[in-house]
Order: sequence, then C-alpha cells, then structure tokens
Amino acid sequence: MNPSKSLPDHVIDRIPGRYTSCDTMVSIGGASKGGQTLFAKNSDRPSHEAQPLELHAATSSARPGTQFVDIDGASPAHRHVGSRPDWCWGYEHGFNEHQVVIGNEALPSLLPEAGEGKLIGMEVLRLALERGASARESVDVITGLVEKYGQGKFSNDAGVRTYDNIYLVADPQEAFVVEAVGHEWAVRPASGAHSVSNVSAMDGEVRLSPGAEAQAARHGLFEVGRGDAFDWTAAYSAVNDATSGARRQSRSSSILEYHTGEIDFGKLMLTLSDHGAPEGEPGKFEPVPGDLRGICTHPQYEGGATTASLIADLCADGSRLPVYWCGMYLPCMALFFPVFIEGDLPEALSVGGSSSSPGSPWWMFHDLAQEGLAGGYDRMKEIHEGWWDLQKGLFGSAYDMAARGRAMINAREPKAAADLLGGYMADNTERMLFVGREMLKSGAVRTR
Repeated sequence: MNPSKSLPDHVIDRIPGRYTSCDTMVSIGGASKGGQTLFAKNSDRPSHEAQPLELHAATSSARPGTQFVDIDGASPAHRHVGSRPDWCWGYEHGFNEHQVVIGNEALPSLLPEAGEGKLIGMEVLRLALERGASARESVDVITGLVEKYGQGKFSNDAGVRTYDNIYLVADPQEAFVVEAVGHEWAVRPASGAHSVSNVSAMDGEVRLSPGAEAQAARHGLFEVGRGDAFDWTAAYSAVNDATSGARRQSRSSSILEYHTGEIDFGKLMLTLSDHGAPEGEPGKFEPVPGDLRGICTHPQYEGGATTASLIADLCADGSRLPVYWCGMYLPCMALFFPVFIEGDLPEALSVGGSSSSPGSPWWMFHDLAQEGLAGGYDRMKEIHEGWWDLQKGLFGSAYDMAARGRAMINAREPKAAADLLGGYMADNTERMLFVGREMLKSGAVRTR
C-alpha cells in the first residue's frame, strides 16, 4: 500500500457535508449488572431505507461481495446475522456465531474525496463478521482490509454516499474502537462503559497503522510532551462537522456513567430510545419525544432516522446462549425482539425492499412510526406503550430459552435447540406483526 495515496502531505481543507448519525455503546465486566458484556447500537440511515435482518449460514466459500473494488477471493465464512440496506452487501451492525458483534458509524474526517473506488464501511463490517472468531481477529480483519484496499470518501457514479468509518467491535471478553480514514487506521481498547458516535475520540492507548505513523513522523505531527503519542483526532477529525455526534456522545456517556455497575439490556433499550439533552438528568430517560433530537433520531433531523437497533447480551461463562435484542425503525415506538443465531430466522424478518411491503415487519414499524409522528405526542406515547405487554412477556421468556438452548447444545442436541429457538422466534414474529397491525388499524379508525 502507498500511504501517500490516502494521506496527503497537508490535510487542511475541512470537508463540508452532513453525516448520517449513529450511536454505539458497550458495557464490559463490572460496568454491567451481571458482569457480562453488553453491546448496543442505533443505526441511523435515510428515513425510508429498509434494514431487515439477514442470517447467512457458515460456508467454506463465501464470495467477497464488494461493489467498487475487487478483493481477495472466496474464504470461509462464519454464521452471522446483519442489518442490511438492500442496495449494499454490508451491514450497519451484526453478530456472528462466535459472539462477535460490530457496529459502525460515519466519521467526519479531513481527508478529501478520493477519485478511485474503495470499500464501503458496511462491507468491511460484514467481512469482519465472516472472517473473525473473536473481537481481536475481527479488528485484524478490519485493519488489514483498510490498509490494502482503503475505505472512506470517494466519488462514484452509483449515487452511493461514502464516508470514513468508526467501528466498535466486541466479544464476551473485550472490546475495541477502530477509526479508519482512507487507508489508515487507529485502534484503542474499550473498557468499562464506553460509547462512540460520529466524532473521533482516539486517546489513551492507541495503536496506529504504519502509514499513519510514517505520515505523522514526516510532518512532525507527534504531540509535544507525550513522547511518541500521536494525536490522531487532531490530525484527521473534522471537528466542525461532528457537533451532532459530540452532543449525542455526551448524552450516552453521561447515562452510561450514571448507571455503571447496574447496566443491563433494559437500561440500554431505554438509552437507545432516549431523547434527553446532554445537560439533562442522566438517571431520567426520555423515551417519548417532544421536540428534542436525541439518541433516537427522528426523520425531521438531518434527513435521516434511526432505522434499526441492536442490543447484544453476550455470555462468557457458558450458562446460556447470547440474546440479541433487535429493533426496527424508531426504538422509542418499537419492540425489541430476541434473536438467537443458533436457530433459523423467520423469513418475514428478512423482508424489506425499497418500497412498502405488507409482509415486512420493518415496513410495519416504519408505517407505525410515521403515524405516530403525524399524530403528535399523544399518539407516539400510545404506540410506545402499546408494545409493553408483549415486551414484558419477551423479557420473561427470552432468557429461559437461552438457558434451555444452551443445555440442549451442551447435550449434543444442536438440531433440537435450533428447532426450539426457531419456533420461538417464529411465534414471536407472528405476535409482533399482529400487535403492530392492530395498532395501525386503531390509528386509522381514529383519524378518519
């Protein structure tokens, strides 16, 4: 790789433009109520871009599946689930059979737009899930792909909006933040309760790509007073374009800090649904919105919306299976339903193209949220509370299923476990569709 192709001698132009926003967080060890690793992500995309779930089985010959560059040929792939926009073979977030979970964010950077094609950030995420059996392995996949093929901003005739990327990568034991700019990268470990948004935050123990180190040395960019420490954020982050990310990251960080030691999947659900201000009380969640743009993003802000969410409740001690709580569209008016990668996903969860489909849960949640937004605060609150009975039932049953599934797999009955978990997910999907459609009907009657 030629570092000068992706990192010019002097990066001085601040690149204007808006960045689709996301928020990702992790809680490790003592920060979590039960001591297990938890991961959470809101995927913010164009407000009508469907993000259904897809499950891909393990294979010995996975195709690279990249749009603008040709990468190394087929390689073995782990079983994995991802939240995929239909225009790209990549994911905003996903998880694999080894409890590796990854989310990505747009990184406002100072790097100018390149003329040649590169990898799309979501493609890199998918490849890391396919090829990594641990967080460390997945980080190595990401950094290797970034160095060799590049990613980030580049012009194209396909109308694809491209940007540099931040990744949060976790498994039951550890987590890492990776920031990628062009062909260069920086990696830092994440510990305790940690959140990232659309703003660079590379401090502490940072590992740099060889190209970034060489560029820093060549232009005297090593920070004075810190030995060989390099201020990656100051050198490459477009801080003027990161105000929204900094605001949301401040809010998520304050919530996580306040609840450290007591963080569980329920608190993360409330965090992803939150509309509170950074200066607001971190112990008081604001799941039903007023006019404030929050961690949960509505379509009137920046032209995008939270179109999918994930909470991964991992397990390091083998007492149960990991539980992946998935949400579609605005989390403040959605249901988080449990997914088990050990079973087959109901086909309906993968339905969601570029236009509304009656059999698609994603489009049902989209339409329900749009109705809530049109109806105002009272209707949004009604939809929010309309999921409570089903949500509480899922809270009560999911971890029983996780324990039963683990016991079956330990007893060398993986097919029985898959059948149990697949049936459970299918039943929940039917119930979810029924409740959502009933709420849509009730709203239609009232607004005639």
